[in-house]
Amino acid sequence: MGVVTGQMLVDGRQRDSGFQRKTGYVQQQDLHLATSTVREALNFSALLRQPKTTPKAEKLAYVDEVIKVLEMDAYADAVVGVPGEGLNVEQRKRLTIAVEMAAKPALLLFLDEPTSGLDSQTAWSICQILRKLANNGQAILCTIHQPSAILFQEFDRLLFLAYGGKTVYFGDIGQNSRTLTNYFERNGSRKCGEEENPAEWMLDVIGAAPGSQNTIDWPEVWWDSEEKQRIKEQLAEMKTTLSKKPVEHDPTSLREFAEPLTFQFFLVTKRVFEQYWRTPSYLYSKTLLCVASALFIGFSFWDSALSLQGLQNQLFAIFMIMTIFGNMVQQIMPHFVTQRSLYEVRERPSKTYSWIVFMLSNIVVELPWNTLMAVLIFACWYYPIGMYRNAIPTGAENERGGLMFLFVWQFMLFTSTFTDMVVAGMDSSETAGNVAQLLFSLTLIFCGVLAGPATLPGFWIFMYRVSPFTYLVEGMLVTGLANTNVVCSEIEFVTFQPPSNKTCGEYTEAFTSTIGGYVRNPEATSDCSFCQTSDTNRYLDLLSSSYSHRWRDFGILWAFIIFNAFGALFFYWWARVPRKQKVQESPPPGMSRQATRQKTRESTKA
Repeated sequence: MGVVTGQMLVDGRQRDSGFQRKTGYVQQQDLHLATSTVREALNFSALLRQPKTTPKAEKLAYVDEVIKVLEMDAYADAVVGVPGEGLNVEQRKRLTIAVEMAAKPALLLFLDEPTSGLDSQTAWSICQILRKLANNGQAILCTIHQPSAILFQEFDRLLFLAYGGKTVYFGDIGQNSRTLTNYFERNGSRKCGEEENPAEWMLDVIGAAPGSQNTIDWPEVWWDSEEKQRIKEQLAEMKTTLSKKPVEHDPTSLREFAEPLTFQFFLVTKRVFEQYWRTPSYLYSKTLLCVASALFIGFSFWDSALSLQGLQNQLFAIFMIMTIFGNMVQQIMPHFVTQRSLYEVRERPSKTYSWIVFMLSNIVVELPWNTLMAVLIFACWYYPIGMYRNAIPTGAENERGGLMFLFVWQFMLFTSTFTDMVVAGMDSSETAGNVAQLLFSLTLIFCGVLAGPATLPGFWIFMYRVSPFTYLVEGMLVTGLANTNVVCSEIEFVTFQPPSNKTCGEYTEAFTSTIGGYVRNPEATSDCSFCQTSDTNRYLDLLSSSYSHRWRDFGILWAFIIFNAFGALFFYWWARVPRKQKVQESPPPGMSRQATRQKTRESTKA
């Protein structure tokens, strides 16, 4: 264990908050959004990462220039796709470099092993691209693993590190690697043969190659070498001279992001919409799930009567439509995770756009599609069941039909926002899906359909109060069933004999006025037929539901939806947004802080 200290200077001064935007980092993995085209990926990077003061036309023109320099004209408008279907390995690597070049990094382009995993021809092609960029004035820092001799010769300078990060050599490579090989040979290594690869030879010299032997402490040799002293002098001179250069007073260069949040939100949301549109399998499966489930439930309870069994059927039709919740959750989460993977690995470190924009765009993109699905569910479910007829006696067909659609719409919005809230802080969609399914089961069990509040144990009554489906089911139930008469079927009537000298109506009058129900043959003096419920409001009372609560339930559901949206933002911030930490330097025992800083400064510069 050790403590790494030192300074990171740009032009002799401490790097500012805009440093990440001024550098490009080409990762070893070629991570791209499969549904974007090459040009769209480059435009996205250029528009969000180049300075705000640069006109849009100039940014897009620079993208065309990057495409031309990297020789990508032939597939500039091709969809990226996934490995094996879309761009090949070389084209994907070129695109990875181009995305960073489109940002027009002012300071440095860093590449992490750009030739790893590539065949020799592709690796040579990538190195030629880097050489071309360097010749055009772009500063490039690159890590490379076991390059061939011809690839190694393309680089100008080398920082050679031994195990533990100790410096073995830092300086020019030279023509045919002579500057590098002369340094090692001058300090006691064997000669480098004319046919040997200098990159493999230097590993063998320091004992890093398999089976190699070494008796020289090369980090110590470097520490005492003239080359190191010259590097220190050069760094000291650069720090002195560059720090005297006039500071560019550009307030936009210190911003964390190049563009404001509004423009970020517009571009990111547009890209997510394009991803959904170009993933027809998701849209088709979502449409099939909603339409098929609504039709199945609607026609299973086709033309439900206003009998006791008919009311029960309509109640369970409402309850059953909630069961598609889990399937929709499983459909949404993989798309969210795909976007998040790209954002966290590449776009967040490069300060392309804010995490707030990322979350909001993924929440917003589901809203129009869920609105369309709500229309399809409503049409395929509400009318086959016949709930619209329940509003005819009061002339409220339009109002109650519209309110029922709003409740279905709220159900879809709640599903998508709840999904985002659950998956926001979790690593995998599988884990998040399991958690969402558990929470959904709890809300459905305690919504009042399977067990009313009067039958719940005292401890669990709070679940009935906090379950969003309590208010959704009540709102849909009272909107669909309230304010109409119940007509019992033949088997639902209870037959009894009244006392002598009394009609059925006279005998049940006190009971029906208090408890409810009606007698089918009130004038009869025998074989009275009694129905337990006379109107749907009495039936709703048994379920602790009231028509007067319909708009209250509508408002409470909006509170749940808004809570989900803010919860998604909070959980993502809490679980996945990196925290800024201040590192406090502390000197080793027996050494003063000033001596420690001097020592680490020297080693860092070296």
